[in-house]
Amino acid sequence: MSKTILITGASNGFGNDIAKTLAGAGHKVFATMREVNSRHAKAAQELNSLGIETIQLDVTDQASVDSAFKALFAKTGGKLDVLINNAGIAAGGIQESFTPEQTRAMFDVNVFGIQRVTRGALPAMHKVKAGLIINIGSILGRVTLPFFALYGASKHAVEALTDGYRFELSQQGIDVVLVQPGPYPTNLYSAVQRPADAARADIYGDVAQLLPGFEAYLGGLFASAEAPNPHDVAKAIVEVLATPAGQRPARVVVGLPFGSDQANISIKPIQDQLVNAIGMGHLLTLKTA
Repeated sequence: MSKTILITGASNGFGNDIAKTLAGAGHKVFATMREVNSRHAKAAQELNSLGIETIQLDVTDQASVDSAFKALFAKTGGKLDVLINNAGIAAGGIQESFTPEQTRAMFDVNVFGIQRVTRGALPAMHKVKAGLIINIGSILGRVTLPFFALYGASKHAVEALTDGYRFELSQQGIDVVLVQPGPYPTNLYSAVQRPADAARADIYGDVAQLLPGFEAYLGGLFASAEAPNPHDVAKAIVEVLATPAGQRPARVVVGLPFGSDQANISIKPIQDQLVNAIGMGHLLTLKTA
């Protein structure tokens, strides 16, 4: 059955591929991005040529989010079946070298952006007591790598945010799923944010030189015959959409797990036990019509 879908961060990378894949599967897709008429005009035109409507949306700007949903609902008659929170930025380097302003900017996209956009989508889903929200997290929301901990911290926040929405929306018939990609050769990694206060890393000596080695490892992996295919993420989302409400997994690891899959397995019974212990066990099951 065709769904009306809105996806953020669709100018490139996972978001762009997800939009094309879902449209190819017969869904009505609205792809959102910043600077739709300037920097990302070419990407928008390509999507438009495939029958995908594009909408200007900056997840860090509440007025932009409000305007985007107003435009969406004018086109769909107030309907939205699926929201995919994909927009995100990454950062790599010695944590101390990142300024508070850089850290705030990353959280504004990766965490606060999800909150802004989800709040914009939910009223339409509440009206029909149904819907699906898919948040794109990361395996680094479960396991931590040196030099990528600030990015991981934002994705750890997405883990909690996603669980909270899943519990709280379960009796509204609205499902929430977290997709946790491993490393893939996308713009997320090629455009990784660098520290603005790089001199702070000088005191770290040899430790600071470990990051280039890890990045070289990733570069070799991405260039090899065994390179992970970013299209895996779009395929995983197609499968989530095809799974009936009430039967979808809470988390889907895609690509190299680096142990995050085992972390998911280990933490789930602890989390479920906690929710049951406080008398809220019914929130673990999606209420379906």
